[in-house]
Amino acid sequence: MHNKIIRLLTILFFTTLGVFIIDQNIKSLFVEGWRYYGECIDLILVYNKGVAFSMFAFLDGALKYIQLVLILCVFGYIIYLKQLCYAFPAGLLLGGAFSNIYDRFVHGGVVDMVYWHCGFDFAVFNFADVMIDVAVVWILVLNFKPKFCKNRV
Repeated sequence: MHNKIIRLLTILFFTTLGVFIIDQNIKSLFVEGWRYYGECIDLILVYNKGVAFSMFAFLDGALKYIQLVLILCVFGYIIYLKQLCYAFPAGLLLGGAFSNIYDRFVHGGVVDMVYWHCGFDFAVFNFADVMIDVAVVWILVLNFKPKFCKNRV
C-alpha cells in the first residue's frame, strides 16, 4: 500500500511540475515581447487580474491567496481519495493552477496570450487554462463513470 501512495504522489508531482514548466516557458516568450497577429487568433500579452473572463478582479491581492487555499484543498482531496486514476488529471489541474497563481505573485496578474476573434470575441487564455479545463472534464468523467477508475491506492 505504501508503494501505491508513492506512485500516486510521483505521478501527481511530475505532472504538476511538467505543466508548470511548459506554461511558464510559453508565458516567458510573451513577457519578453513575442507577438503574432492572425485572421482568427492573435497571440498577445494580457495580464488578467481576475479569474475566467476577469471575474473577481475586485478581490485584487487577496485572490491569489484564496486560490492557493482552494488548490491545496484539491490536493488534499486527491490524496484522501487514494485513487491512482485521479493522479494525472489532478496533476494537470494543479500544474495549471500553480502556474497561474505564480503569475499573480510575480506579474500581478495571470499572463494570458491566446485571443480568439474569428466570428466572435472570446476570452484571452493560456496553456494553463486549457490544462485546467481538460483536467476538470477528465475528473468529472471519472466521477460520473466510476468504472473508468478501478485502481485504488
